[in-house]
Amino acid sequence: MRFVPVKSVEQQAILALHRVRQGFVTARTAHADQIRSLLAEYGLVLPQGINHLFQDVPELLEGASNELPGLFRQLVAHQLEYLHELDRQVALLEGQINIWHRENEACRRLARIPGIGPITATALVASVGDARCFASGRQMAAWIGLVPRQHSSGGKQVLPGISKRGDVYLRSLPIHGARAVASALNQKTNCSESWLGRLLARRALPKPPRKNGSKTLKG
Repeated sequence: MRFVPVKSVEQQAILALHRVRQGFVTARTAHADQIRSLLAEYGLVLPQGINHLFQDVPELLEGASNELPGLFRQLVAHQLEYLHELDRQVALLEGQINIWHRENEACRRLARIPGIGPITATALVASVGDARCFASGRQMAAWIGLVPRQHSSGGKQVLPGISKRGDVYLRSLPIHGARAVASALNQKTNCSESWLGRLLARRALPKPPRKNGSKTLKG
């Protein structure tokens, strides 16, 4: 039986910041989607992204050509003000996380890896603590939940996919970081020279969906 090292009081405090920040991020996303859906009922469709709401909604509320009722304008203005407050709370917690990131040597070393920033580095250091308790990197990845499940027998390896065991929040951070690195690598001209570039070149790309006009019917 493996025992996880007991977290220090400081590590628990950083993890508490992460949990509260993630709650504000979830609430901010839900609130932004609500504002976007309310405006869509009046035919005002805004692009994705919170920054578009901050920029476009005040112009829509001040414009007289959209014929929005005064009561609805006040409601959306109040909702937008609350969205600003949620965004301010997220920025405040991220500032505290960045301060701890700059003061921790292990976090600064992790941030040198492409795709890992202050959020991922502090979450890993605060959750894992001493990484020497794991025998290998794969063992740590299995603890987080990043390795495929095993259904192998008779010398045949069957890896159906990554399981959803482990810490959901901690597992999602390196996945998003890897996606960001892969997206940035595709924009470079010499991406095929790196290991990740060769891996992206080998992998099977999904086929684009067929258009309605080119869909074939069988039978």
